[in-house]
Amino acid sequence: MMTTVNATAAVWSGVEAGFSVDTLPLPVLRPGEVLVRTELATICGSDLHTINGDRPTPLPTVLGHEAIGHVVATGGGVTAADGEPVSEGDRITWTIGTACGTCRRCLRGIPQKCLSVRKYGHEAIDDHWKLNGGFGTHVHLVAGTGLVKVPGHLPATVATPANCATATVTCAARRTKLTADDVVVVLGCGMLGLTAVAYARDLGCTTVIASDVDPSRRELATRFGATTVVEPQDLAATTSEYGADVIFELSGNSHAVRSAFEVVDLGGRIALVGSVSPAPEISFEPSGFVKNLTTVVGSHNYRVDDLVEAIDFLERTPAQQLFAGLIPAPYALADIVQATKTASTGGAPRIAIDFKEISS
Repeated sequence: MMTTVNATAAVWSGVEAGFSVDTLPLPVLRPGEVLVRTELATICGSDLHTINGDRPTPLPTVLGHEAIGHVVATGGGVTAADGEPVSEGDRITWTIGTACGTCRRCLRGIPQKCLSVRKYGHEAIDDHWKLNGGFGTHVHLVAGTGLVKVPGHLPATVATPANCATATVTCAARRTKLTADDVVVVLGCGMLGLTAVAYARDLGCTTVIASDVDPSRRELATRFGATTVVEPQDLAATTSEYGADVIFELSGNSHAVRSAFEVVDLGGRIALVGSVSPAPEISFEPSGFVKNLTTVVGSHNYRVDDLVEAIDFLERTPAQQLFAGLIPAPYALADIVQATKTASTGGAPRIAIDFKEISS
């Protein structure tokens, strides 16, 4: 039973006004809705794009979509992705957006692009949906959100990025039909790239080549399981030796995107994941890709089954401690401005906001 009537959230009102830490009323839940008490939230690159003014976002809003928490209340009977009831006290994560399940896109298997999608950390506050992002003590999960239970023993620092970074990788792997027989190339070794390296090794891939301009990121990729790490200028020579069956482009850098097309092997598959903002055009001569039997897939966000697989992977991976180490000591919500500044420096793959010290 809820014992509070208000929540505390960092409300974003635009580049000039910035953040304000405000008290907001808890919602009256409608059927199918869930109220969650936030345990931990992490700052994603897309949050920083909004904060830096690089991505338009309806205002005012509560940013943040990478989060986990405990169920405080539900609006009637609500079930998780496994079909089991969601009850007060359950530790859960949730899809980055909603899906109606009945529109043409949902029925085609791309519910993340539902015609009526509403995305956490991306929508304006309205009279009913105020707690619509992760940077608050509570998150209001509306109907159509995919819910996945998180094991209590899984560290929060490991589980929190699951509903963005990890599930994005598991979706891209599914879309490229990644198998243990593939030689994998990972371009960009930030949070997504390190996850892709570990996930490819988890699926049994014995050759995983990771490329990044940053030597410290290349060293991290080795620790996460990359069998070969290279600077971008050495990628072509390395793939000519080992092959390149599946390429995950996770940086969004135009040079890296171009290199994926240049090194992909016969019958290879390219997943373009990092290019989420407009960038310079690239060109290619098409007959080579026709004769090379190349497949290119764009992969953005994910389905709820990808989130289920993300949590399963994080529970079974031997890299749990490494994943936890990617997130330094968390900030308090009151220090949200400094937290986002620290995240913008790129010193750590993720910066976290902890809610334990805020009274419930």
